[in-house]
Amino acid sequence: MLAHSRNSTIYIGVTSDLIKRIWQHKEGLVEGFTKQHDVKLLVWYEQHQDAVAAITREKQLKKWNRAWKIRLIEQDNPLWLDLYDDIAT
Repeated sequence: MLAHSRNSTIYIGVTSDLIKRIWQHKEGLVEGFTKQHDVKLLVWYEQHQDAVAAITREKQLKKWNRAWKIRLIEQDNPLWLDLYDDIAT
């Protein structure tokens, strides 16, 4: 999940290369919703064994209401810190 800032716009996506994809979002190379809303902070993520499982989970999360998504983020990242540096190093 990406966000603009704490308790702001949330974006949910799936990728096979998280580090590369987040870098692309941060550099403004991805046209669409994230660029339009300046959504660049990686605030939550999970890994899956295969693409089918990841896509299934993405679809599930997109159906959740906002409060559930916020609760999920804040379980592991209560300050909505950008997790990109943690995974990129």
